[in-house]
Amino acid sequence: MHEAAHPSIPQGARANVFELTHYLRESPVYIPQHYEEQDPAALRALIEAYPLGAWVTPDDGGIVVNHIPFLIDAQRGAFGTLVGHVAKANPVWRSLTDEHESVVIFRGPEAYVSPSWYPSKAEHGKVVPTWNYAAVNAFGSARAIHEQAWLLGLVERLTAIHESRRAAPWKVSDAPSDYIARRLQAIVGIEIPIRRIEGKWKVSQNQSPADRQGIVAGLDAEAQAEPTAMARLVEKHAADAAD
Repeated sequence: MHEAAHPSIPQGARANVFELTHYLRESPVYIPQHYEEQDPAALRALIEAYPLGAWVTPDDGGIVVNHIPFLIDAQRGAFGTLVGHVAKANPVWRSLTDEHESVVIFRGPEAYVSPSWYPSKAEHGKVVPTWNYAAVNAFGSARAIHEQAWLLGLVERLTAIHESRRAAPWKVSDAPSDYIARRLQAIVGIEIPIRRIEGKWKVSQNQSPADRQGIVAGLDAEAQAEPTAMARLVEKHAADAAD
């Protein structure tokens, strides 16, 4: 069944900033051991494939949430460094401090799992719906960057990555340089050295091999991108468990 919120998370829209910061620094996300993903390559691959992160930051009014596409620089820091940018008009960058940690949540494939897909349903009927998903939570203290050369380099990297699959990729240099300079003045860079990173791959690891096969067949029958991607994750983890 669906999981309840972590009992130690401060509740309410205006949770005390110090309570929230303590939670972000000290309390682990609820991850049963069989759902925990620790492979750095797998965590990095999910961020690269699903780069739009939900960035949660504390401020003196409670918490602030922004959705930001991030790059992960795997060569900087033990767990890598996230880099992105926000509009200068967005006040989030003004409240960043070393004392206040934030978290960026990246969600990968997800899909509803029907009990009707389990062969065990016909045997004993003791099955319930659930939701499979893969997610990464990256924690760290963010800082704002205003240097124009840094911002230009970031925008060029972002563009090169996301245009790479196109037949005629657009490049930053395609636009007039004075226009790009004005646009850079309207953004602020964000850099988050990752202090702690957690992966949760809830992909039917607790089911029997027969039920996992039924889940894969049911997901593939949906013939949609998200269920199909989840089917491949269920297969991969079933194969890894069998090795």
